[in-house]
Amino acid sequence: MDEKIKLSYEDKVYDFPLVRGTENELGIDIKTLRSKTGLITLDPGYKNTGSCVSNITYLDGENGVLRYRGYDIDDLANNSSFIEVSYLLVFGEMPSEDKLTKFENDIRKESLVHEDITSILKSFPHGAHPMGVLASLTSALISFNPGSVDVNSDDKMYHAIVQLIAKFSVISAWVHRKAKGLPLNYSDNSLPYIENLAQMMFKNPNEEYSSNSVVTSALNKLLILHADHEQNCSTSTVRIVGSSEAGLFASISAGISALWGRLHGGANQAVIEMLELIKRDGGDTSRFMEKAKDKNHPFRLMGFGHRVYKNFDPRAKIIKKTADEVLKDLGIVDPILNIAKNLEQEALNDKYFVDRKLYPNVDFYSGIIYRALEIPTEMFTVMFALGRLPGWIAQWREMKLNSEPIGRPRQIYSGSKYRNTERA
Repeated sequence: MDEKIKLSYEDKVYDFPLVRGTENELGIDIKTLRSKTGLITLDPGYKNTGSCVSNITYLDGENGVLRYRGYDIDDLANNSSFIEVSYLLVFGEMPSEDKLTKFENDIRKESLVHEDITSILKSFPHGAHPMGVLASLTSALISFNPGSVDVNSDDKMYHAIVQLIAKFSVISAWVHRKAKGLPLNYSDNSLPYIENLAQMMFKNPNEEYSSNSVVTSALNKLLILHADHEQNCSTSTVRIVGSSEAGLFASISAGISALWGRLHGGANQAVIEMLELIKRDGGDTSRFMEKAKDKNHPFRLMGFGHRVYKNFDPRAKIIKKTADEVLKDLGIVDPILNIAKNLEQEALNDKYFVDRKLYPNVDFYSGIIYRALEIPTEMFTVMFALGRLPGWIAQWREMKLNSEPIGRPRQIYSGSKYRNTERA
């Protein structure tokens, strides 16, 4: 028997279906609300609004659960490669050994980026923000790949996916090199994806590059942990832009711009900026913790708590251990990172933060790792985008396959009533 909910309005009762997810999440299907009642819902920030039915990512914020296609994030981060997880997100199943090998080889074949893209990159001033450069270069890729992707054609969709995953890693590494004033490194097809990314980012022209397994493992986990996160701001942007019939590359470019903000992908950058502020003020973390408890004080503790997770961020549990491994392996001596560790310990043992479950989140630890790798602070969100790419692709593809209508939210008008320009 179909489950329904009743709405009573002006002496009339209306039935609306309940939608039940595979994890027993419940939603009210109100797509006929306006036509039946003349009413709309008002939900600023869409905190209570489901925009779609999706089978990609399951997130339970109350219990700290995150799964991609049914696989727990801890399992994936510790036992899979980023390319395996990318395949899983986009196509729905873990690849067989043969499919994975083909996927990796096809990505390698597409890792050449048109040389004119380097001219565009060089035209940016040295101080240009890396996210602005990344969004521009992604948009520029549209010019070299102008055809819209037919999602009903497995071959065309597959080709577009491998193109984007391959070229996005190259331009992300180039944005990093640009930010540091270093010459560009090209893709090395003899290397696996993460090792190749690392050499494009870190190889110096005056010395032989040696891969560091701790660093590549950390990068692999970071990208996996950021690969998808349900209907967040940037993912919703990708879906709503794509719903207008915009192509894949254009939709991803829009997602990059949405990710740029400090309340979304820029949060890990904000963590380091906060730590630098504390250092400039003398490094007394306990004083800043007291400021954070004072709701009337403008200081905000960045990297603690999460809008969705009401418990510990499951990604933070994984990346905390990785952060410790990276700092130990690299022998980092950095007062900023010492401040971070002091904040972490104080928050984990302070009743105020424990009672409110304001634990360090993934942005806190990812910022620490990127800082240790000498990645510029402004580059952190580019790394986030690189990880989120397969999730964006998967969400865009799902939206197209489901033939979802163009996104068009309603509003409640609160402006002036009718008036005219006649003068008395």
